[in-house]
Formats: sequence, C-alpha cells, structure tokens
Amino acid sequence: MIKINPNDNSERDNYKLLIASVVPRPIAFVTSVSPTGVLNGAPFSYFNVVSSEPPLMSIAVQRRDGVRKDTAKNIALRGEFVVHIVDEENVSQINETASRVGADVSEIQLANLTSIDSEIISVPGVREAKIRMECVVERIVELGGDRAGVPSCDLIIGRIVYFHIDKNIFDNGKINPRSLNAVSRLAGNDYAKIGHIFTKKRPE
Repeated sequence: MIKINPNDNSERDNYKLLIASVVPRPIAFVTSVSPTGVLNGAPFSYFNVVSSEPPLMSIAVQRRDGVRKDTAKNIALRGEFVVHIVDEENVSQINETASRVGADVSEIQLANLTSIDSEIISVPGVREAKIRMECVVERIVELGGDRAGVPSCDLIIGRIVYFHIDKNIFDNGKINPRSLNAVSRLAGNDYAKIGHIFTKKRPE
C-alpha cells in the first residue's frame, strides 16, 4: 500500500485523492438569490442526505482564499435555497453553470435554464430538473481553516420543506431510479450514469 500523510500534501493533492476515491458522488444543483435579486445556480458534489426525520441534507461549499462563494453567501443571508438532482437530460446545462462569473450574472440564464417559482420559499428552482427540493437553513458550520483561523469550508445543513417530483418517475410512493437517470461525479471532467443495479438483502 502507498502511504500518504495529508499534512505533507498540498490542498490540490488532497483534493485529487478525495474526488478520485469517494466515487460516485451525487450532484446537487443549488439555486440561491443574491442580495440584489439575481438568481444564481451552481453544482456541488460534496452533497448528501443527513436525516429523514426531519428531512435534512448537507452541502459543503469550499471557500476561495477564505472568502465564501456566492452560493454560501446567498444562503447565509436569505436562509433559503433549492436543491435539484442532476440527471442525464440536464447535466450539460448544469455543467455550464460551473463557469466562474460575477455575482451579478445569473447562471440560470447563462445555461438557458427555466426558473420556476417555489411553493413555500422565495427562491425559485429550475423546471428542467425531475426532482427539486425547497430548503431552509438548519445550520451553517464553518470548518477547516488556516493558521490564522480563517475557515476554508461552509457546511450547509438544509431542512427540506417541500418536494417537487416529476410524476413520470414516481410510482406507488417510490422514485424509479431508471426513470430519474441521475448522474454522479467522478474525478476531473468525468461523470457516471446509473449502471447495473443489484440487490442485497440486509441481515436480520
């Protein structure tokens, strides 16, 4: 086995090891609204479920030189956001939203996505997603940090207050994974589709 101490690595070296090891990773496309009312959107693969009671999910947003990214800033200020599941049909458009643009530019318009009003919160979602979840902030935890104590990451815990699910992927209270066709993130520019599905019964 190759032995590596992360303290001996650069941030980019550790990043490459993590994103190539923890695969596949689900992708959250997150919409938020800036202080000036611009609808922003960005994809995040440091994302997962936290709890079902209450329904909570987490998104980790890395900072740049200790400065919060627009998504984290917007969520911290407004306390609301929408999480969408990325699938084979929308992944090309979602990929376009990863461009580095100013906070005054809407990635939704840049990628020709269609905004749609939410049911409970003030932040819109996008119509192109088969699943979207309206969320309010449960907690934001500042993590990491340099020697000066400046955090390097914002762990956002969101409470889901409303689900929107395409009727064509929903049957008898269950989501059909083949109809959803979610995609996942690998390393570099690589993504993965849902492949062979197999079943293992849990032990009693």
